[in-house]
Amino acid sequence: MSDGTATTTTDLDVRLEKHRVELTGYCYRMLGSSFEAEDAVQDTMVRAWRSYDRFEGRSSLRSWLYRIATNVCLDMLNAGNKRARPMDLTESTPLAQAALSPRPDNTWLEPMPDNRVLPTTDDPAEAAVAKESVRLAFMATLQQLPPKQRAVLILREVLAWKASEVAELLGTTVASVNSALQRARATLAEREQPGAEATVSDPLDEEQQKLLERYVAAFEGYDMTALTALLHEDAIMTMPPFDLWLTGVEDITGFMTTLGAPCAGSRLVPVQVNGLPGFAQYKPDPEKGGFSPWAVQVLEISDGRLTGFHFFLDTQRWFPLFGLPLHLEAEPDKVEEGV
Repeated sequence: MSDGTATTTTDLDVRLEKHRVELTGYCYRMLGSSFEAEDAVQDTMVRAWRSYDRFEGRSSLRSWLYRIATNVCLDMLNAGNKRARPMDLTESTPLAQAALSPRPDNTWLEPMPDNRVLPTTDDPAEAAVAKESVRLAFMATLQQLPPKQRAVLILREVLAWKASEVAELLGTTVASVNSALQRARATLAEREQPGAEATVSDPLDEEQQKLLERYVAAFEGYDMTALTALLHEDAIMTMPPFDLWLTGVEDITGFMTTLGAPCAGSRLVPVQVNGLPGFAQYKPDPEKGGFSPWAVQVLEISDGRLTGFHFFLDTQRWFPLFGLPLHLEAEPDKVEEGV
């Protein structure tokens, strides 16, 4: 390989890499899976690298990459799997009937660190739209859409592409794009998800910050009276990979003091996840000492109360994704937020 070719290859790698975060965000919205999204982007990069000599520059490099990524995602979605949250699949379970029944990993909508899917921007409005578009409730609704409608909605409503640009990307007409967008909007209006009302400012306002501080104190102290004061009366708690979900303060706190009792004494480390505040939860480890990973928590807030908290329990997958250690010593105050 000549020096010139090496320089060109390095330059292409750099140019492709600049688009990785936004492409991961796009593929994540399309697929609902953190790891499938990263696989899709890697496949996109490999395809782009291999076929760059055929890229004629009739569109921008960014548009071309989105076209490849869309085709990769549509191929992956041909299997027909729609990722979901527990409340999409079953009725709420009364505490007296609570049973922990796991379902396969590919059932579930997965959490994602903000820094892997949200490009940095100086535009607060653009940043707000991006965060709202990866929140669990919106993501769950996206999964209800047919794949091409999903792509149209994301490109038009989230990424603000013109109808003509989307039509060119999908190899269809503007009329077809507008029709697909109209149907997608109608579906979203019909199927508003629990958690859709979550209102979190960016950055957190003083009231929200204080709410989170009180939550940490209540959870780490396992103080159910204090926790009750923070929960909305219709709050929802989920725990994928289990399909159980609970609603209402009494059932949630009742679960935490029975089946969830081993979580007493946990420590929480803040993370930014799905455009919402969250925590990595570490449970006391009686064998090794210190604390072991238990869950990535995603919190939904509305009107000064917690309306939803979602515990993603597959820690061997999630903690490395968030850059979090797989063990905490007995002095957790020294642990910095996962990045």
